[in-house]
Amino acid sequence: MIYYLSGIVFRKKEKYIVIQVGSIGYRVFISQKNLNKTSEKDKVELFCFLNVREKGMEIYGCFSEKELEFFELLEGLRGIGPKVALEIASIGDVEEVKQKIINQDLSIFQGISGLGAKRRASLVLELSGKIKQDSSNKKTEEEKALISLGFSLEESRDALNKVDQQIDSKSKIKEALKILGQR
Repeated sequence: MIYYLSGIVFRKKEKYIVIQVGSIGYRVFISQKNLNKTSEKDKVELFCFLNVREKGMEIYGCFSEKELEFFELLEGLRGIGPKVALEIASIGDVEEVKQKIINQDLSIFQGISGLGAKRRASLVLELSGKIKQDSSNKKTEEEKALISLGFSLEESRDALNKVDQQIDSKSKIKEALKILGQR
């Protein structure tokens, strides 16, 4: 599996670039937005998704790991192919895009070819649920530390919500432990 490529843009085409890594050239599809940012001879680092199909293999690249993770979430949805997922994933800052989706902002997908009004609406609905579920399943470093000490996720989150959020991570854990010790 190809996850990361670092090299020089050898060729730039309409929908992809050829990135030279050593003496090998990889054809990598990137979004139009990212394509506009690159020129031949640029040094690039791409986080990649290898799409294995019946007709062959294709590599899709993103400029950040967050963008790749969002791409993989999108690409896994029914009716969304990798090229459309690539365009959506690179619309803007991933966290801002996710927030707009959670807020049911249909305009976020305006101008992406292959997405009609009905598909945009169903996509926002489908994605908002997945994003909310994904964010509720992610654990902070503080939560992980408390869980490793034997507390449940719910207990850890409850205690951490009661401490000052402006203090550093170690202090949050210490304060949360004090709260958990009072129970």
